Amino acid sequence: MSQRLSREKINFLSKQILNQLFENDEVEFFDEPNEIRLSIVKSIEEEINLYSLIDKKATEKIQSQKKAIEEGSREWEILYRKYYNEEITKLGKFLE
Repeated sequence: MSQRLSREKINFLSKQILNQLFENDEVEFFDEPNEIRLSIVKSIEEEINLYSLIDKKATEKIQSQKKAIEEGSREWEILYRKYYNEEITKLGKFLE
């Protein structure tokens, strides 16, 4: 269900974020722009990996049901949303 961002898209997003930061007079930089951009890339990649893991856990919970549930069916979509949100909630509690 999740969709990966290509390296090009991640780089594009990181440049857009960096440009927005440069336009903000309240932001002060202590590193070279490319170092900051690379940190942004790393953060985006970590977020993508986190949400991919949550997606995987939600899918595994559906697949572990006694009754086979066809992917893409209404029941599958409802369970996926439920389990995905449960994992997000667990993550939120862990981060508190």
